[in-house]
Amino acid sequence: MGEVIRHKLEAFSFGFFVPIFFVVTGMKFNLTTLIQSPIAMLHVPLFLVTRGLPALLYRGELAPRDQVALGLLSATALPLVVAITEIGIETGRLRPKNAAALVSAGLLSVLIFPLLALVLRGQPDPVPAAKTSHVG
Repeated sequence: MGEVIRHKLEAFSFGFFVPIFFVVTGMKFNLTTLIQSPIAMLHVPLFLVTRGLPALLYRGELAPRDQVALGLLSATALPLVVAITEIGIETGRLRPKNAAALVSAGLLSVLIFPLLALVLRGQPDPVPAAKTSHVG
């Protein structure tokens, strides 16, 4: 019984609350501020690239292609970015143009990174990097 209720609550949450979150996020997104600031526009690719850097911690543990896919998937996030930028703006600790750049990077990560990761994961490495050994 509890499992059935849990599944129904999850379905309701993902079917109702998550879409509302993204609609509200889209309504609050300040594209004008982003476009009017060339520096903020330059921050978007920087923020996008740096999001996947923690996957470098798995260097040697994963094949290079798997490591890049992990970096892409771990860098895919929007809700936390939106929440943090909202708090930063409300407390005066984050400029709106930087918040817009961070949210833009989050939006792009959600749209692009999972697709790239799936493409990478669809092509297995012939020899995983962690399994190679050199006998001399």
